[in-house]
Amino acid sequence: MKVLITGISGFVGSHMAEYLLQEHEVVGTIRQRSRLDHIKHLMDLQLVELIECELRDPFSVEALIASVKPDRIFHLAAQSFVPTSWNSPVDTIYNNTASQINIMEAVRRIKPDCKIQIACSSEEYGHVEAYEVPIKETNPLRPLSPYAVSKVTQEFLGYQYYKSYGLHTVMTRTFNHTGPRRGENFVTSNFSKQIADIEKGKQPPVLYVGNLQAKRDFTDVRDVVRAYWMALEKGLPGETYNIASGSCITIEELLQKLLALSKAKIEVKVDPARLRPSDVEILLGDYRKFHETTGWKPEIPLDQTLRDLLNYWRSFP
Repeated sequence: MKVLITGISGFVGSHMAEYLLQEHEVVGTIRQRSRLDHIKHLMDLQLVELIECELRDPFSVEALIASVKPDRIFHLAAQSFVPTSWNSPVDTIYNNTASQINIMEAVRRIKPDCKIQIACSSEEYGHVEAYEVPIKETNPLRPLSPYAVSKVTQEFLGYQYYKSYGLHTVMTRTFNHTGPRRGENFVTSNFSKQIADIEKGKQPPVLYVGNLQAKRDFTDVRDVVRAYWMALEKGLPGETYNIASGSCITIEELLQKLLALSKAKIEVKVDPARLRPSDVEILLGDYRKFHETTGWKPEIPLDQTLRDLLNYWRSFP
């Protein structure tokens, strides 16, 4: 099967490629300024085909789909860092929606039997009342950031193209996911990198944090990419599914787990610059709908995920 991964050089994209290469031919999109360190090992072995494509340009996307003619598309490319969306709301919304529209338009014209997975986000839920936890797919969407609004739009566009044109789109609302290669702007990776830098003597023994009281549901990225594959193999077109672990901890508890993996004596300090204009208090997902449809469930414990992530940052000089 020929599989196209948009954003293959990113965190999830690189893990997705590794997972799919066991059985399928993988093509991935990159941009001119894409960092390729996550997939260098795959490039060195010539295991993936990379195509430079500006997804916001409909002509480039049309040429991409016409050339590859994929059987499956995992649309993972996005501006995915929530704080950036407050600084550049228009860019975030345009980037995330225009790219998807161009892909679906090209598929509609060239390869209408292609199945498309659209990576949406639990951030779409936004403000959640205490009685609404754990969050089901039927919960109201109350987005609290431009990023979340862009993901709501992506999801609705996926549904609209299914209803209007019969495209096989499946939308996944993924809750927090982490693991090796997670960008250092994201909380689990940021903490892990700070600990690793302190251990190496590259940073004073002070770890800077933002809001530690937020509660989050974390899934290992290696479980997430397996879920994405199952979403297209067994999920129903036009449907939205939560991808989650079904349990949550506070960011403070997560930090303590990471600190326990280090022998360094580390002081924790709040950095006001790390606090957001508005923050989602709790994100705890109910993934029963997806489990009942596909049989998927998370398999990698959070403690192993954090250990692997910390060791990833320790591996750098």
